[in-house]
This record gives sequence, structure tokens and C-alpha cells, in this order.
Amino acid sequence: MDLFDLVKAAQKRLEGQAHVTPVVTSQTLNRITNAEVFLKCENFQRMGAFKFRGAYNAMSRLTDEQKNLGVITHSSGNHAQAVALVGRLLGIQTTVVMPTNAPAVKRTATEEYGATVVDYDPSKTTREKISEDLLSRHNYTLVPPFDHIDVVAGQGTATLELFEKVKRLDMLLVPCGGGGLLSGSAIAAKGINPTCQAIGIEPELADDATKSFQTGKLHRVQNPPTLADGTRTPSLGELTFPLVQKYVDHMETVSEKAIVEAVKFLFYRLKLVVEPSGALGLAALLSGAVKPIGRVGVILSGGNIDGRTMQQILKS
Repeated sequence: MDLFDLVKAAQKRLEGQAHVTPVVTSQTLNRITNAEVFLKCENFQRMGAFKFRGAYNAMSRLTDEQKNLGVITHSSGNHAQAVALVGRLLGIQTTVVMPTNAPAVKRTATEEYGATVVDYDPSKTTREKISEDLLSRHNYTLVPPFDHIDVVAGQGTATLELFEKVKRLDMLLVPCGGGGLLSGSAIAAKGINPTCQAIGIEPELADDATKSFQTGKLHRVQNPPTLADGTRTPSLGELTFPLVQKYVDHMETVSEKAIVEAVKFLFYRLKLVVEPSGALGLAALLSGAVKPIGRVGVILSGGNIDGRTMQQILKS
């Protein structure tokens, strides 16, 4: 089974579990960008982000023994919530390793979904080390945030839905953190339309994937001080790096100012609540970092933003 087939299989697995999220258009946005723009609103996904897709696809495929022993993951927020929610749905005990600086709204939701949260200080250790220690002690199964083929395939289903809705796209803009959403989206896009330009978008302050893509060597950016907390992963993964190299056409970066303006545009003009990480694709369009071609799809990857951060953005 090739990778595109894995995405299609994930879509069948997610039927009746994941929301088929809406696609929003705006004449104002089309006029500003001189393109036809289609926004895939994963901020309306279960637990508020695309991460539910990958977590459900991966965890639903575990053996009964693995489910009984429990699952562990590490995440600053959205994947944490996704694993916790899927654990509740499937009756799997979940443990989540989260940094002490994770957004409060994401930590609270993770706990409310039933996960046990283990704190760590990102300035003193890594989430991978904490996870490995717990993994070895308890025989949990690790469901990582992005570096897992079932997670990648699940994330690609958002793009399948987008194409099913709008039929044709010339360009697809996708936020990039660890590369799970980007690689899955690019695999799906190329499987449907090989000429569609798949472009990953990162913050300038967290440009490890862009550097890796451009040089062919894996780069790391540790604890980047970007507002887009979902992109603070230090690097692409062992799986996602080669997938990004193979399926993605370009990588671009956007400034913190551009991210703020995109969140504000979505809030004021389209009445959409989108977190900074989720607004990266639109930030690239509005700031001119990407020159649009024809029909442009934009994945709005999530809406889990805490009130204080949104307040600061709207006041800026």
C-alpha cells in the first residue's frame, strides 16, 4: 500500500469520528490576494485542531494489549488534547508529557479529557527523555506528535476533504511544526493533483524545517520564541524530513507581525478564532511571502488559543 492509499484508508477509519470541517471563502480575501482562496477550518475539528485525525488513526490501530497498557505522548498542547480525547473515546489510559510553558487552555483541556499530565522544564531537559523514561518503566506505547506513519496519514485526511469539496487546487499552504500535517497534506494533494504546489509555512523564529528543506541536512531550532506555539518543535522527524523533501515543493517563513495580522484578519473579517500556528498559511498570503497561483487551499490547523494571548493580539 502506497502512502496515498494510507491516507485514503485513514479517511475511512475516521468516518463518524472526526468532523468533516467546513471550507470558508471570502470575497474580501480573494480581492486582497488576487486569488481564489479556500480556508479549511480545522479549528472546528474535535478538540479544536487537526491533531484529532492523526491521533485517532494511530490509536485505533493499536493491539488490545497495547490499549490495555496505555499510551504516552509528548506535546505542548494540541496533540496532547487529541491523544487524551481519543484515549477517552477508546478506553485507553493516556499520559502526556507537557512543558511548563504550554498554553494554559491546552493543558486544562488535556486534563479534562482524562490524561495524566507530567510537567517538565524545557530549559533543563527534553520531552523525549522524560517520555522514554516513563515508557521503559510502564511499557506504554508511544504515539508521537508527528513522526509516525499512522499519524501522518491521519493528518492528510483534511486535505482529502478539502479537495472533495473544492475539486481543484493549484496551491496548498500548510503550517509546519514537526512536519506531520505538512507531509500528510502534501501526500494527499499530490495523490489527487500532482501539479498542485504544496508549500509549508513556518515562523521566521522557528525556521528549522525551511533550513532543512533548503540544505538537505536536518537543522534544529531549540525553544524558538515564536507566538506560534504549535511550531516550537526543534526539528522535523526521521520520518517527516524525507517525506517533506519528497512531496513538498517549497518552504516559506513569516514574521511574528504577519502571524498577528493573520489572526486579527480571521477574527475581525471572517469571525474565525484561529491560533497563531493555525494562521501561518494565511499570514504567508497576506504578507506577500507567497505569491498565490489560481485556486489556493489554506489549512487553518487549529483554534486553541487562550484568552490572554488573543487579547494581546487583538490589542496590538
